[in-house]
Parts: sequence; structure tokens; C-alpha cells
Amino acid sequence: MEGGMAAELPHLAHDLIAGASLAIEFLGAAFITAAVVKLAVSPGTFRVLFTHGSNGRNRTDKHEFGAGLLMGMDFLVAGDVIKSVALELTLPAISALALLVLIRTFLSWSILVEIEGRWPWTPDRRDGARTPES
Repeated sequence: MEGGMAAELPHLAHDLIAGASLAIEFLGAAFITAAVVKLAVSPGTFRVLFTHGSNGRNRTDKHEFGAGLLMGMDFLVAGDVIKSVALELTLPAISALALLVLIRTFLSWSILVEIEGRWPWTPDRRDGARTPES
């Protein structure tokens, strides 16, 4: 009886880790979905689509939407890391994870540049940060 119970423990651990990974990925998808829904029902969303320029509301919507996307992608990466490292520790799985992280990192930087109008490694001039030129 004890041998059978010990043999089931790795299966239980595998199932728990797989469930945790799936739950984390679900949270990531939920964050992204919530960001899309919030932006879609936001007053003035369609007006902004047909106007040029950047008013204050547009900037706020863009910040909130970008934050939801970034948070969602962070959760998706975390779920992939758990799944790849704990469950599928093979060269193809790790290679796929590395490619996903690279793509999501590029997307995160692109979103940050779109939201803030600067590269992640440059100082934010709105915070009064001093640059080497100033």
C-alpha cells in the first residue's frame, strides 16, 4: 500500500504543477481580456479612433490598456516558465520558451514605447529626472 501511495505522489505533484501553470496562464488571459473590455466600453473610445492628436483621455486609456497587456503577458510568461521548467524539461520545450520570452519581451518594450514615448532604459523626463545632457 505504501509503495502505491509513493508512486502516486509524483503524479499528484505533476498534476498540481500543471494546474498551477494553467491557472496562471488563465489569469494572464483574463488580464488581457479585461483590458480590452475596459477599453471597448470606455466613453469616447470610438471617437478617439477617428481623431488625430493625443488628448489627455486618450493617453490615460492607452496607459491603462498597456498596463493590462503588460500584466497579462507577465502572467503568461510565468505560466510558460513553470510548465517548461517543471514539467517539460526538454531542449525543444526550453527552446520554445526562450523564443516566447524573446517575443514577449519585444512586445513589452514596444508597448512601453507606445505608452510612454521612450525606450525602457531612457529616463522619464516627466518625473523631472535629469539626463546627462541637462
